[in-house]
Amino acid sequence: MPASQSYAVTIAGGGLGGLTTALALRRRGLRTTVLEQAPQLGEVGAGIQTAPNASRVLLGLGLRRQLEAIHTEPQDQVRRRWQDGSIIATLPLGDRVKREFNAPYWHYRRADLHKVLLDACLDPQGPGPVVEVHTGAQVVDIDVADPGRPVAITTDGRRFDGDVLVGADGVRSAVRDAMGLPDTLAFSGEMAYRALIPGDKIAADPATRFLMDRFHSTIWYGPDRHLVHYLIRGGEYLNVVAIVPNTLDIERTWSAPATADEMVDAFPGWDDRVAAMLSKAEGDASKWAMFRRHRDPVWVDGHVALLGDACHAMLPYQAQGASQAMEDAAVLAEELGAVTRDGIAGALTRYVARRATHAGMVQDASLENMRFYHLPDGPEQQERDRQLRAFNGESDVSYDWLWRGTPRDDADLESFSYPFVR
Repeated sequence: MPASQSYAVTIAGGGLGGLTTALALRRRGLRTTVLEQAPQLGEVGAGIQTAPNASRVLLGLGLRRQLEAIHTEPQDQVRRRWQDGSIIATLPLGDRVKREFNAPYWHYRRADLHKVLLDACLDPQGPGPVVEVHTGAQVVDIDVADPGRPVAITTDGRRFDGDVLVGADGVRSAVRDAMGLPDTLAFSGEMAYRALIPGDKIAADPATRFLMDRFHSTIWYGPDRHLVHYLIRGGEYLNVVAIVPNTLDIERTWSAPATADEMVDAFPGWDDRVAAMLSKAEGDASKWAMFRRHRDPVWVDGHVALLGDACHAMLPYQAQGASQAMEDAAVLAEELGAVTRDGIAGALTRYVARRATHAGMVQDASLENMRFYHLPDGPEQQERDRQLRAFNGESDVSYDWLWRGTPRDDADLESFSYPFVR
């Protein structure tokens, strides 16, 4: 029995990053407790893309069967011009990605992926100790009087101690604040509309029916704004993320409900098919002010560590926020699973050394893409479109580098146990 099974890890945050961490640690034999502030575990947001770097992590956690039941696989990545919808470039995904990266590019409804992770954490038949999950447990402070036994303190005064405390509690991380780290949060000046549109409404309209012909991941580029959409649940919904200049009062709120009409109005002069698509948004459409963190290599203090948005929140222009948190989880579990309690500090130091520069490069590339995506029409935009047609990547990182992920010591034999492409 590995010596690592004799110590315990507390994770603040039960989102995708926190649950991936909990499951990865469980499979290494560690006892893990997840503290989630919401009264019920779930996931806000609509769709999510997992490029091969994230898929590789999830498959390595033994989730292939479950993921194959909920995924939608885009066959292409399509780039379109804003005014007339003309195609700038198309990149094949599907089997090509699986051949080149030995892991797929898949889409999910976020809630479906979250449930798969939660079920695996709680499955009594799974390998390692079952994860202990507490809801309604918002971490507001930490007690490090004993540096080797950090304590997470919740709003109702409960205290959860462990040998390691991981702050996976998002862009406004209370664990980060309690560590006394500098405030690196920066507002982008932009906001994102998010909506799920029923696929049957898309199929019924001749103007939008083409979106159902083949599963794509599509980006429309225009001055000062862009639009991303893809199908999830096998075409049951079209997931839409539309980025525009911010109108929210971020001093009072950073998210609010949105209507189909205001989404349409945010894209004046765009191809008529964009308005036809956005006009079909229903009920729970929302808008979110977009923040990022400045690149920061300090993620650890003693036996307290940060993960995901708590340490490297990034803008969504590489579709890598959750994927980078999953890479964090895999590397953290690899390091902690290889040591006894006496080796925790060194394991956390190695975790940061392996991940901070990598995640920081993705942060920087995501920020650069804000400008890159939103260029006004002209010579610079034409050069950008030429670069997109080459499809080696965007701004400062290549797809080859990004999708191969952080080098791992673990061969992830489970994910490679039989071929994707037959």
